[in-house]
Amino acid sequence: MGKIGWGIIGCGNISGTHRNAVEAVDGAELVACCDILEDKGKAWAAEAGCDYYKNIEDMLACDDIQAVSLCTPSGMHSEHGILAAQAGKHILSEKPLDVTLKKIDDVIAAAEAHNVKLAGVFQRRTYESTRKIREAVKSGKLGKLVLGDCYQKYFRSHEYYASGAWRATWDLDGGGALMNQGVHGLDLIMHIMGPVKSVTAHARRLVRNIAVEDTAVAIVEYENGALGVLEGTTSVTPGYGCTLEISGDNGTVGLLNDTITTWSINGEEDVEAGEGEDEGTASDPLALAATGHAAHIADLCEAIIDDREPAIPGREARRAVELIKAIYKSSREGGATVKMPLSYVDDGPGI
Repeated sequence: MGKIGWGIIGCGNISGTHRNAVEAVDGAELVACCDILEDKGKAWAAEAGCDYYKNIEDMLACDDIQAVSLCTPSGMHSEHGILAAQAGKHILSEKPLDVTLKKIDDVIAAAEAHNVKLAGVFQRRTYESTRKIREAVKSGKLGKLVLGDCYQKYFRSHEYYASGAWRATWDLDGGGALMNQGVHGLDLIMHIMGPVKSVTAHARRLVRNIAVEDTAVAIVEYENGALGVLEGTTSVTPGYGCTLEISGDNGTVGLLNDTITTWSINGEEDVEAGEGEDEGTASDPLALAATGHAAHIADLCEAIIDDREPAIPGREARRAVELIKAIYKSSREGGATVKMPLSYVDDGPGI
């Protein structure tokens, strides 16, 4: 098999990162983009040197395309993913996979029914600093796990929320600081600590004039018995990004964005701070390097050729959304403890 022909659905902010990622992968080739806004889509295609389609079905009928990136608003990912699956195209979906568990399960089922690969984007998993932290935890170097904390302090301006009618809406954005920005850190802490058993939380709208939360705090119990604090906000100045701190009875490790900041394990030398790469998105969502997305593109290409599961299949990408939904449910119920897993009846908005 030659290069995997790639199509990009949606020409918004994140689409440029996907384009750069496809161009960086030897096994992929950008064929086309699709956007309902004709002027925007044609300009994007001209810059990228690819074909433009206004109609998604027309693009999905293109035989030169074997895989697509879903870069449309979050609440449309399932709809567009199902169309792609029905057309026999493999799928890389931006986070979140969608904004309700039912819609996520629908696109997972469609991918399985039509025998296509469905992968989720969580680029923080791909960095070497993350792999090093996860290996330390999974190999037992920290001993009995005690705490797994994730603090996500971002800045997003009023102008950011006004830049698209879908932003900060329950239907299409699925929430605020947690569902749009915080989903990355919540996925990452579970990737390292394991699944969450229960959550007690509060989500609030404290600064921004939006319908969804700009600040949330949760206490979680992991299935392994450890406890943790999860914070997510887009309303602090300046933004600091994502901090993870994981402690056991034999040591503590920590990350700030993609830099190892703490490596204190009995019997090992400390790792100097500065190992990793800073995405720079704490205050600017457009300051995202394509390194992690390129890893996702390369992985899906290999999964297609080798006929294996991608590194982050749909059911794995679902977990962070389920945790966010549990946080929203707890907040709606005045901070009541919510046990996992959730049913569809619990799958509601936050505030």
